[in-house]
Amino acid sequence: MDNQMFSLYGKTAAVVGGCGVLASEMATGFAKAGASVAILARNVPAAEARASAIAGLGVQTLAIGVDATRKADLQKAADQMMSTWGHIDILLNAAGINSVTPFFDITEEEWNRILDVNLKSVFLACQVFGKIMVDSGRGGSIINISSASSGPPLSKVFTYSVAKGGVNQITQFLAREFAPAKVRVNAILPGFFPAEQNRRILTPERTAAIFGHTPMNRFGESSELVGAAVYLASDAAAGFVTGSILRVDGGYGAMTI
Repeated sequence: MDNQMFSLYGKTAAVVGGCGVLASEMATGFAKAGASVAILARNVPAAEARASAIAGLGVQTLAIGVDATRKADLQKAADQMMSTWGHIDILLNAAGINSVTPFFDITEEEWNRILDVNLKSVFLACQVFGKIMVDSGRGGSIINISSASSGPPLSKVFTYSVAKGGVNQITQFLAREFAPAKVRVNAILPGFFPAEQNRRILTPERTAAIFGHTPMNRFGESSELVGAAVYLASDAAAGFVTGSILRVDGGYGAMTI
């Protein structure tokens, strides 16, 4: 198959939450496919380190400090990308936090924080970057990160599950709204990929339950999300794909009993 189908040369990508384990892999995948990449994260030194590593692949990069729950921060980041590159083609929304607080112990503060980082950030970034894409006439690709907890919800992660269900709704609503402007909106739904935000809840008992519900009987590797991200980012490969929730879960979503 012609590798040009998955080429992102000439494209620019904003990766929100770009210092996370999974987001870093996908950002690197965009760069390997030829895209210029902006890493947007709260931790500026980490963003700079990640951007520097990606620049070693021979692409242009930016490291931009943002609080993804603040529209003004996201707008400043978009303005910097536009000033540097003149266009924005790809948005990956990957900011996320989690908690295992029992339902009756969840504080209003914790509820708001988890919803802000996992859901509000997607809403705001789609407003800011989506507006640029819609108005540009170039089209674009927005990729949100869903979760196996988005439905049916997982035990122990109540607020996170609520947020990820909302991410699915944002994805499909905006796919419909943005389609006339050739802006595609999709989500990747990962299964279980160990990362800093979920390691503390992956007890031996929970791991056994996950594997028992995953036909491939293992966790995913972060590199196994790259192909899905590059595919959805590519107009040539996924030009007629919008409103999709793409599972990368080892068969978890196909399992019943």
